[in-house]
Amino acid sequence: MQVKRTELVESVQIVADADRLTSRAGTAVLAGLADRVGLAGALAQAMVGVRQRRSRHDPGRTLCDLAVMLADGGDCLADLSALRDQPALFGEVASDATAWRALAALDPQRLVAVRQARAKARAHVWELAGAPRRVVLDLDATLITAHSDKEQAAGNYKHGFGFHPLLCYEAETDEARAGVLRPGNAGANTAADHVAVLDLALAQLPEGAVGPGLLVRADSGGATHAFLDHVVERGFRFSVGFDLTEPVREAILAVPEQAWRPALTQAGEQREGAAVAELALDLEGNGWPAGTRAICRRERPHPGAQLSFTDDNGYRFQVFITNQQGRRIERLEQLHRQHAVVEDRIRCGKDTGLRNLPFRAFAANTAWLELVLCAQDLLAWTQRLLLSGELARCEPKRLRYRLLHVAGRLTRHARRLRLHLPRGWAWGNELVEAFARLRALPQAP
Repeated sequence: MQVKRTELVESVQIVADADRLTSRAGTAVLAGLADRVGLAGALAQAMVGVRQRRSRHDPGRTLCDLAVMLADGGDCLADLSALRDQPALFGEVASDATAWRALAALDPQRLVAVRQARAKARAHVWELAGAPRRVVLDLDATLITAHSDKEQAAGNYKHGFGFHPLLCYEAETDEARAGVLRPGNAGANTAADHVAVLDLALAQLPEGAVGPGLLVRADSGGATHAFLDHVVERGFRFSVGFDLTEPVREAILAVPEQAWRPALTQAGEQREGAAVAELALDLEGNGWPAGTRAICRRERPHPGAQLSFTDDNGYRFQVFITNQQGRRIERLEQLHRQHAVVEDRIRCGKDTGLRNLPFRAFAANTAWLELVLCAQDLLAWTQRLLLSGELARCEPKRLRYRLLHVAGRLTRHARRLRLHLPRGWAWGNELVEAFARLRALPQAP
């Protein structure tokens, strides 16, 4: 077999003589949106008093640039050069040393101010895009590998080494609400951590958005008495996974066949091979909140799946507990299963600077985590406010390829800067429309 040889290097003359080119034409949308929704201004207010002397770069503006850099795909402080090298689009961007000083200034008190800045910008976004029909908060933990000896990095239950942060996302808007950085050996079901993350997430909600219909979802790590008691005390609903202990298995086997009802797909249709039933468990008698009920799902596993010796009649069983009421248990189970979207959000977070925490100091990595959440918010807000169709739903990698990292040419005409996009780029019109929608947004007060 003869492989056809490419002649690109031999036949194309390559010279470095083009002026005013940019490889980040679409990333300017992120920077512009941060200004328009008030995030940049709110961060500047949060960092008032940090500068001990007059300097060129406002620390709040520098934090905003770091968030834009992370949304753009950067994963370390040095990647800020992607913005710094293009001042025509992003203005004067701080050096790595200056950015480090701004990041190092985020002590616990400053982190509170940064979170308040995020909440202020979020309130303006919700005014423009509308609030979710029902606020659903998804909590989940993830493992982050540390490839060197970093402060508070530790071994985890999967025999790795690193950190074990706990995160919270809003299901409908894909917004990153809150997160706490924890050592790798932190427990998956630590109630105090779940309470702390939930309270941080609630503080991010605009005034009036917190209502009794708010739903908190988690896997079995959230099934602790202290955490669910806290959810109920706040007046909310919960839906969390539940371990298959021996009493639970006995309750499953005691369910008569006629009590199983067809499960639903996410489209609301009956799912073949899956059914749900409510279990007869005395949950209140065992200290769970009043009104708690256990619902079980059984289904035929996919080919090749490993069954445990306790699985009955070839079915796989999953149980969750909830204090939601209503007779349509299949709808409650469908709603609980949607908790799986949090895995997508965490994956996107790891593609937005969370895959590797870059610093040795735990406090600096905590600040980095907050900026990662801020960057995810910027991407979610851009998709909600400025994009439509598939671009409003795609994940960061595809969004960067199609819009953010498109090349352009900068020219000046009549004292105005003009950005020229490739004529044949398939998503050029979508990017032009995104800039037009950005200009039409009202400036945050």
